[in-house]
Amino acid sequence: MFSLVIPIFNEEKLIDDLLKRTIPSIESFAVDYEVIFVDDGSTDKSIEKILAWREGNEKIKLLSLSKNFGHQAAYTAGLENASGDIVAMMDGDLQDPPELLSAMYRKLTEEDYDIISGKRTGRKGSRGRIIYSVLFHSIFTNIGELRDMDNYGNYSMMNRIALDALLSMKEKVRYLPGLRSFIGFRHGDVEFVRDDRFRGKSKMNLQKLFVLAADAIFSFSRFPIRVCLLLGTLGTIVFMGAGIYVLISKITGSAPLGWSSTMLSIYFLGSIQLVFLGILGEYIFRSYKESQNRPIYFVRKFFGVSRGK
Repeated sequence: MFSLVIPIFNEEKLIDDLLKRTIPSIESFAVDYEVIFVDDGSTDKSIEKILAWREGNEKIKLLSLSKNFGHQAAYTAGLENASGDIVAMMDGDLQDPPELLSAMYRKLTEEDYDIISGKRTGRKGSRGRIIYSVLFHSIFTNIGELRDMDNYGNYSMMNRIALDALLSMKEKVRYLPGLRSFIGFRHGDVEFVRDDRFRGKSKMNLQKLFVLAADAIFSFSRFPIRVCLLLGTLGTIVFMGAGIYVLISKITGSAPLGWSSTMLSIYFLGSIQLVFLGILGEYIFRSYKESQNRPIYFVRKFFGVSRGK
């Protein structure tokens, strides 16, 4: 059994092309399969289009969430309800080519891997989005503690053992590519050039990309806290030296007049403290979210998926 999970949000312009390319690709290597769409609170006709395709192919299934819970939550909903022995994740904007699924499946089954990820060797699209994406992966690779994450995204395939390990981690603030790397197992990749968006507008704007980057960094890295410690130590050394200088100046009678240096020191220390409080607040907020223990998503309707699977 092969399962493909595709989260969507207002993708009515893409559904037909997505399925026209995805179904033949899957049927080239799998007879028993399911395609699980997770509607993340769409307000257009995405659900109607998927259900129209389902009338001709019951292997197309749908989870309709009660509202927009976010990309990572939608993926989690699909993964938790997938029945396959092998399960794949793919975005619904056709930037990840469905035709690559067969190569990923062969590598997973023939070369004894547990996880296969799509590795981006290049990107098409607007220069601004390419810069944002490259900047995100560069920051995460250099700051995060998962060093093999460069140019890997959600597009991946894994066996049931790896999937069960991934789903055993129940944190509420989730970055699935990082979790997928964290669990270990035998990990391979298939290289591809990521396409530009086929139709419609991207849902991942700069603000959402920044939030995703923050979730990834604060979930997998101690770097921000270490920066606080480093700056705090450096500031202590600098101002201890400044204190010694002022004391000597007072004794020798060469102390500078005016309050400029004093005010600058106060503003500098105050700004550093606010930055530290902001960083600590990010960690505290995430701890608070975990302690609330709220469900990551709620399903409004199941179409072809066994409820509670």
